Amino acid sequence: MNLIIISPEKMIYNGKVSAVSVPGKNGRFTVLHNHAAIISTLVKGSIDYKTEEGTSSLEISSGLVEVNKNNITICIEQ
Repeated sequence: MNLIIISPEKMIYNGKVSAVSVPGKNGRFTVLHNHAAIISTLVKGSIDYKTEEGTSSLEISSGLVEVNKNNITICIEQ
């Protein structure tokens, strides 16, 4: 899967991941390979994503996530 994380100031991450967990408005959820298409608002919490190098975490105050055909785009406010 390809993950892009952007903020109004800069591109934070653009690369391959095997899993992404986000703090959705209706609860935390994890996106895995071939996840159904979804758009969700994000609330304060952490985005955790797993790459070949390991797991990374990013604290956010709010945002929006779109998942479509193994492409995940997350726009955040920190």
